Amino acid sequence: MNTAPASETPVLRVGLLGAGTVGSQVAHVLLTRAEELALRTGVRLELSGIAVRDVHATRDVELPPQLLTTDADAVIDGADVVVELTGGIEPTRTRVLRALGAGKSVITGNKALLAESGRQLQDAAAASGAQLSYEAAVAGAIPIVRPMRDSLAGDRVERFLGIMNGTTNFVLDQMDSTGAAFDDALAEAQRLGYAEADPTADVEGHDAAAKTAVLASLAFHSSYTITDVHCEGIAGMTAEDVAAAKEAGYVIKLLSVGERCGDGVNLRVNPVMIPREHVLGGVRGAYNAVFVEAAAAGSLMFYGQGAGGEPTASAVLGDLVSAARAIALGAQGIPLADYAALPAVSMDDVTTKLAVTLAVSDRLGVLARLAQVFADHGVSISTMQQTEDPRTTETSLLRLVTHTGRHADLMATVAALRGLPVVRDVVSVTPVESGEGAHAGAGD
Repeated sequence: MNTAPASETPVLRVGLLGAGTVGSQVAHVLLTRAEELALRTGVRLELSGIAVRDVHATRDVELPPQLLTTDADAVIDGADVVVELTGGIEPTRTRVLRALGAGKSVITGNKALLAESGRQLQDAAAASGAQLSYEAAVAGAIPIVRPMRDSLAGDRVERFLGIMNGTTNFVLDQMDSTGAAFDDALAEAQRLGYAEADPTADVEGHDAAAKTAVLASLAFHSSYTITDVHCEGIAGMTAEDVAAAKEAGYVIKLLSVGERCGDGVNLRVNPVMIPREHVLGGVRGAYNAVFVEAAAAGSLMFYGQGAGGEPTASAVLGDLVSAARAIALGAQGIPLADYAALPAVSMDDVTTKLAVTLAVSDRLGVLARLAQVFADHGVSISTMQQTEDPRTTETSLLRLVTHTGRHADLMATVAALRGLPVVRDVVSVTPVESGEGAHAGAGD
């Protein structure tokens, strides 16, 4: 334990880019808990400057005006460590590269930047011996980046399944628990501050896809970008879809999945039906969770708040304390171990189940026609339920769940069903996660 007087403790200057919800909380901790952090790190973390767009803007936390500036380059040049919380791609990428090129360690929560230019940033950090840390970029306060990078470094991760977007989980949870329509559940998420005024990145799955690429790069020792992730959002999800899943014992979640598939890795984000007893099935509200399956460690679950100023600031400060300790000891950053170079593979060869809802003509012979299509494609039906179609008396709704099959074969079956005269509409198509080995209490 460092017991040196404050006057003798080495100083590490911290430059902060951005003072929004998260940045203000980080600054507040650095300004009010300096002595405590010095005892933890062996150095005194001194906030040397804060770059903002408007120095006069109202903020959640009152900050010393002499620290505020619109000159981000000056903040970078005057710091030993840079905390980037501005978001976006440019000019953020240029600023982060400026810091790393000068040998300054960088802590960031910018999943979009990492998912697009992670390899470039990692190379810049490795070239200068700086550290690039980004725990806050994936699942907020949940410690998942360091465990994946360090704790599981000697293991073989087979796959991960994650709820990595709090907005969509809140929306789907509202639809499941109250029967609300998608638009109403989204409006409630916006009213409570879980969703942005423009929720596109969340509901279309882009936010979760960026996090998936970042986490997969660590899990599979390869380098991936957001373009490697198959992405579907929840905007088309209906209250009827959610209610039907609930009746069948499932809950719908927007899942981020990375799993080994043949000689590569499949990365995807899409709405998935999972058993209600699955450990991810009980993740409620705006919470996040990541379920990991590893060869030696077995099944691991990480759960907590995935967004918000204080939870995300916690992850940022954890990275900052870790970086400060390493700098105090003269250690270099840990480069991304992407030696495996496993390619991202398409959805075609992924094995899964599908839940398919069809609006079909209410007459004799329909089931025989459908069964023939499934047989022609080598796909078998696990369960089938017929109900009245609330939209019209001329059709019935058939809800089918297939047995496990190759995704390409399953989707070819759905395409063939669309072409049948007796099929008036393919109402919904949702993958189904079996949940084997991932049930609540499975390890008890």
